[in-house]
Amino acid sequence: MAYRRTERMSAQLAARQAAIMAAARSLARDSGIAAVQIVPVAQRAGIASGTVYRYFPSKDDLVGAVVGAFAEGELAALRRAAAAAPGPLSALAAGIMTFALRMLEERRLAWAILADPGAGGAPAGRLAFRRALTDTFKELIQAATAAGHLPNDEPPCAAAALIGAILEGLLLIPEETPSSDDRGREAQALTLFALRALGVGDAHARGLVVAFKPRER
Repeated sequence: MAYRRTERMSAQLAARQAAIMAAARSLARDSGIAAVQIVPVAQRAGIASGTVYRYFPSKDDLVGAVVGAFAEGELAALRRAAAAAPGPLSALAAGIMTFALRMLEERRLAWAILADPGAGGAPAGRLAFRRALTDTFKELIQAATAAGHLPNDEPPCAAAALIGAILEGLLLIPEETPSSDDRGREAQALTLFALRALGVGDAHARGLVVAFKPRER
């Protein structure tokens, strides 16, 4: 009986933490990262402020957790898409397209996490996310190069430059993207730009983009 109570309590604690994280993410999406404060998060989650402090001792801890969870989800989706592709160049294209589409679908949250000047405790997590993205795309670029699909003269900074260009393009696209078709076209344009910049011929790049089939979020 005691074991069942402990299991039930663990589930309740996990559910409460998930509710706090969901409230913080929602606030960041609606009002920017600066809005992620303990009291408004508690109000949105329907719990006492003291309860939030039990999980996150400070606002910066909470912001850092939101940034970390966002980064983990985006990186995991990118890697799944690349792993499901039939070859190394397709994997690179699928990774770029998946990342671009997901960022456009959550554009307001992506802006709050990656570009909002009132970032509070976000900068360290923001930098870690960019580094992880760079490492992931570096591996994909190296695999495509080793397979003979990309020129061998790609500089070591190619992945970092690629991430910078993609993120800048994503974050500067107007927020009003009326439909999934519009988001798809924007993601395709960014992917084509990235593939061309890496040395993929235009016709081949277009074929890779057209062949991409996005998965459910």
